[in-house]
Amino acid sequence: MTTSRNAQNPVIWADVPDPSVIRVGDTYYMTSTTMHMNPGVPIMKSRDLVNWEIVNYVYDVLGGDERQRLVNGQNEYGIGSWASSLRYHNGVYYVAFSSQTAGKTFIFRTPDLEKGPWEKFTIDFTHDMSLLFDDDGRTYLVYGNGDIKLLELTEDARAIKPGGLNQVIIPDSSAIAGPDIALPAEGAHIHKIDGKYYIFLITWPRGGMRTQLCYRADQITGPYEGRVVLQDAGIAQGGLVDTPDGKWYALLFGDRGAVGRIPYLVPVSWEDGWPVLGIDGKVPQDTGIPVKSKIRIVASDDFEQGEERIAAYHTVVGDENEYNGSNLAPVWQWNHNPDNRYWSLTDRPGYLRLINGSVSKDILEARNILTQRTFGPECSAEVALEVSNMKNGDYAGLAAFQRNYGFVGVKMTEKGKSIIMVNAGSGTPVEVESIPFVGDRVYLKVECDFLGQRDLAYFYYSLDGHHWHSIGNTLHMTYTMPHFMGYRFALFNYATIETGGYVDFDYFRVTDKMTGTK
Repeated sequence: MTTSRNAQNPVIWADVPDPSVIRVGDTYYMTSTTMHMNPGVPIMKSRDLVNWEIVNYVYDVLGGDERQRLVNGQNEYGIGSWASSLRYHNGVYYVAFSSQTAGKTFIFRTPDLEKGPWEKFTIDFTHDMSLLFDDDGRTYLVYGNGDIKLLELTEDARAIKPGGLNQVIIPDSSAIAGPDIALPAEGAHIHKIDGKYYIFLITWPRGGMRTQLCYRADQITGPYEGRVVLQDAGIAQGGLVDTPDGKWYALLFGDRGAVGRIPYLVPVSWEDGWPVLGIDGKVPQDTGIPVKSKIRIVASDDFEQGEERIAAYHTVVGDENEYNGSNLAPVWQWNHNPDNRYWSLTDRPGYLRLINGSVSKDILEARNILTQRTFGPECSAEVALEVSNMKNGDYAGLAAFQRNYGFVGVKMTEKGKSIIMVNAGSGTPVEVESIPFVGDRVYLKVECDFLGQRDLAYFYYSLDGHHWHSIGNTLHMTYTMPHFMGYRFALFNYATIETGGYVDFDYFRVTDKMTGTK
């Protein structure tokens, strides 16, 4: 049971980096970075700025090259789609973002953010861009790092405007934060408020912390004046949003170790036309907004067939991306492009079936790894797994997934099955413990402790779903830049010798260990 109280910061203790938030009427929408996960660029919805749910995605898959499909030793870990900009203009929603994999900036538009359909357009690559539809009918992207640039688009944002503005508007934008900068200013968010242009940026002074900057001007081309508007606990990068009753907030994020980059809601007041973030320069723990404590972007699942498919822009990349009739809940994302020929919710109703359609050397190369976010301060996930159809060399189970992963699962060899724990915390996977197993159904559990950035994961198995046994050792989870993402709970099945083996997941159950809620 949940009890009413004020929402506390962080408002989402899970990996939701680079938030872009808007309000349409009394409803808030947010997009975020999900890089190599698909479907990509989640659409999150809230009525109060603190309780968010995933209602859609911008795309199923963005393309079909070897990196995106995780084949032939190629991958796009950490370089998929980044730093989206969400806008609403004249009855149409727009989402712009760039992909380092594709080397392009994508602009998607739809009349219905929750149901689609989407149109897709591409322009040249721009770094950390922000869309602005100006009052005079002109449309712009503000982007860059260090030097912040302005690029004019056609009015409908479908293309770069021939002969339009294309210039640097804030040279050396990090300078206001000091002379020694480790990360040049980036992460642009532009707003037009009461006739003035405001551009929010983040920078990182060497030896300091991620710092929020704000520039303002009377004309979009400048001249701009700027100042540091927040320097507290590294909480930075994001934009502003107002409430129907006239309050203002900034939605920013902080790097918090293995759980990832997590959002904070920061109150904003105004003095002499400048936004003042926080209270006495600090981000308050109490947001002052009543809410029921509940994680809604992570959820348990009994794998019943969903009624509707998520209305993302459907890019079909050969036979492997053809719709297979199975509809997953929107809390799930695949690691890289899925191969829809080798998973199903319909082959055995009430179960998720993962079939091995290729051979991999390890979990990092395996197709069809299905994930949800871990979350803080403490959480756990458990699955019931049926393994009677595994083949020699197959591995299946539940992982704490990042580059330096750990998992508990079942390994099949010519001698039979065993329950194993693998720890890749050092960067090299080590099978820490192996227990012979003769049954066809096993229960697996992973517990994560992010309190105080302890970043520890523990692994368990059960033969009846009630009596749990620790297995292996503790994984010290580490946030690595190659993956650039917080740890995920991951359901997996992969082959190392031959294809065709499959497993069935009966359920996935997630628990907030601080409250006991599921």
